[in-house]
Amino acid sequence: MKKLILTTAALALTAGMAMADTVRMGTEGAYPPYNFINDAGEVDGFERELGDELCKRAGLTCEWVKNDWDSIIPNLVSGNYDTIIAGMSITDERDEVIDFTQNYIPPTASSYVAASDGADLSGIVAAQTATIQAGYIAESGATLVEFATPEETIAAVRNGEADAVFADRDYLVPIVEESGGELMFVGDDVPLGGGVGMGLRESDGELRGKFDAAITSMKEDGTLNTMIKKWFGEDAAVYE
Repeated sequence: MKKLILTTAALALTAGMAMADTVRMGTEGAYPPYNFINDAGEVDGFERELGDELCKRAGLTCEWVKNDWDSIIPNLVSGNYDTIIAGMSITDERDEVIDFTQNYIPPTASSYVAASDGADLSGIVAAQTATIQAGYIAESGATLVEFATPEETIAAVRNGEADAVFADRDYLVPIVEESGGELMFVGDDVPLGGGVGMGLRESDGELRGKFDAAITSMKEDGTLNTMIKKWFGEDAAVYE
């Protein structure tokens, strides 16, 4: 009986260790090329490839969880997944609620896109809810219209509901290129945020340390720069 109890305890410990080594990666799945859902219904994109490589280097097993952007921080805090890896810029405001790893994309520009080069950037500007771009527009003097998804912000410009959309330039570039001249960049680029990083609960310092070490190793061996250029183009901002 004692041997059975010890065996059961050992199995339970092993199972607990296995569970501890599985990390649930929360992402939006709607912000290409950072993250999107492919034709097979799976999470894909730069952050899927990056996250899988980070887990490999950290000796962890990734499980991918899709979550809407507007509730992505609350659902991390409540334990629905263990990380946010969803094109999230590091900001002081967010850092008061969750922790971040070091950035895995350096600070990049945000841009305006409109249907004409004479668009009024002090008029009605669309941005995705709970983004640094929405916060910037709210303080800019323009009229902010917020949408739950990035696709809706683009649609607002196309249907005349907004004069322009304000978002990450990396997200907007392929949309403008594929629009056949229907959409165009207007105004000046605006630098915002401290780069993009992984969000974690404040209590998960050990896990943050593992991912920080993995990100550092990818920066040092050039793997991260190669991956950034693969997904964002040869002119993308990289680490020197």
